[in-house]
Order: sequence, then structure tokens, then C-alpha cells
Amino acid sequence: MEERKHIVAIINPVSGTGNKDKIPRLIDTVVDHEKNDVHVVMSERPGHARELAAQAVSDHADVVVAVGGDGTVNEVGSALCKSKTALAIVPVGSGNGLARHLRISMNASRALQVLNNGVVGEFDYCTVNGKPFFCVCGMGFDAAVSDKFSHEGTRGFITYIKTALTEYINYKPQAYKIDIDDKSMTDKAFVIACCNAAQYGNNAYIAPRATMQDGLIDVTVMHPFSPVASPLLGARLFLRQLNIDNHVSIFRGKHVAIERRHDDVIHIDGDPVMMPARVVIENVRKGIRILVPQSLPDDV
Repeated sequence: MEERKHIVAIINPVSGTGNKDKIPRLIDTVVDHEKNDVHVVMSERPGHARELAAQAVSDHADVVVAVGGDGTVNEVGSALCKSKTALAIVPVGSGNGLARHLRISMNASRALQVLNNGVVGEFDYCTVNGKPFFCVCGMGFDAAVSDKFSHEGTRGFITYIKTALTEYINYKPQAYKIDIDDKSMTDKAFVIACCNAAQYGNNAYIAPRATMQDGLIDVTVMHPFSPVASPLLGARLFLRQLNIDNHVSIFRGKHVAIERRHDDVIHIDGDPVMMPARVVIENVRKGIRILVPQSLPDDV
């Protein structure tokens, strides 16, 4: 008889907007316990999910399940990088960018099926000043919104949109020096997003052609634009057409360095982090193992 897989499921009880109380029972119901031995734990504070995942790696777990949003996935995934332990995702956060990119169901029950029927793929991740990210790290307007959103009393897509609209009224584009491999440029930008995956979350495609298996970082530079242009830009973000907008330039490279005038907030997979004026982003080729649906398309 085949040995059961050792699985640790880490639940973030405060991610997203929904109640997580039913998740342990769902795991008990959906997961095939003849194949899998699942241990469920709750994270209790920021950074705790990473500690729990690191312990699971030390204990030679086969899979660690991140039950939460992109912040939880980042914490768990960061501890699994370059290990044999695979990441699985049950997306119950606000944006769920990585799960959406990897075609993992937004339904928790169906997402858990990858533990029974999924396949393990090897995917790229990126680092910004050594800190791993899996979807997007960014600076400029989206980082400012992320910082404000983190202090809001409620979560969810509607709150995020309200925060973005409020921030947009007063935001001033910044000047940046951008080095991508052997090319250098200086420009003012509204947003600079360094992307491993295609979207922020909620199907907002900031790098429409990004894949997690090409060894490259997609760098989306959104140039300053007038309020008149913003509705079309917003529509193209969700229609996966941002690459055809004349206010947007998208570059690709393996090594990116960006300099700003001073230390400032960036966001890492949606969470705000204070960083020095100079940040360095690098791609780590096939550095993380992730459980994905069997029918995953080739362009992911």
C-alpha cells in the first residue's frame, strides 16, 4: 500500500471577508484520508504562518496548504522555497491572485480536490531585496493603496476600490531609474509593477502575458495619465488588454533594479512593506513546487 502523504493545512482565520470555521470540517470531508494524513493548524499573528510552514518543512511534510489570501500564501510559500515540500492553496482571501493565475477554484471544496487529484508543478518565484513574492511586487500608486488598505477596518474588493478612488485624487507620480538586465531608463511613473504572475487578484491583469515558468520578470510601467484616460485603463486592466494601452510599457528581464528618491513603501503580493530607495528584483527559476489542477494550460 502506498504511504500516505503528510500534509499540514495552515488556516489564517482573519484573511478575506468570510468565516473560516467550516474549513476544518470541509478538509475532513473532501480530502481522501487513505492517501493523505492532514494536520490542521491556525495561524495566530502576522508571520506565524511562515513559522508553521518552516516547521512543516523541517518535519519533511509533503504538502503545506495555505488557507487564506495572497498574504497568507506569501508567508507559507516563502518558507517552502527551494524545498521538496509543495504548496497547495485554498483561496479565501480578498484578491487570490496566485490561485486565480494557477486556475485553482475559488470554491474551497473544489480547491481541496487538488490534494486528491492534483499534480505538482515547478514554478518560478521572484525576490525583492531578498524577500520572496509569487504574484506581484509594486511601487507607486498601488503600493500607496496597499498601505492605506492595510489600515482599513474592513477587507474585501469593495473596500479596496473605495480606498483606491480616495488615494487616486491626491496621488502624484514619482520619478524612477529603472535597470532591466543591460538596459537603463529614467521616467516618471504612476505604477511600476514587477510581475511573476499575470494578475494582482480579482482578475485584474497587470501583466497580461506573464507566466510563472519562463524565468523572466514582467515589468509593467504605467505612465502618468489624465483622469479622462482612467476608465479605459481600468477596463483594459480587467479585460487582460493593458499591454495595448499607450499609457503602459511592459518589459521583460531576469534582473531588475529600481531607484527612487527616498525610502518608501512597496507592496509584496499585496502587503505593504517599507523598503530602501533602491530595490533589486530577481527571478528564481523553478524554485517552488505547487499543487495545481490536472488540466492546467501551458501558458501559466
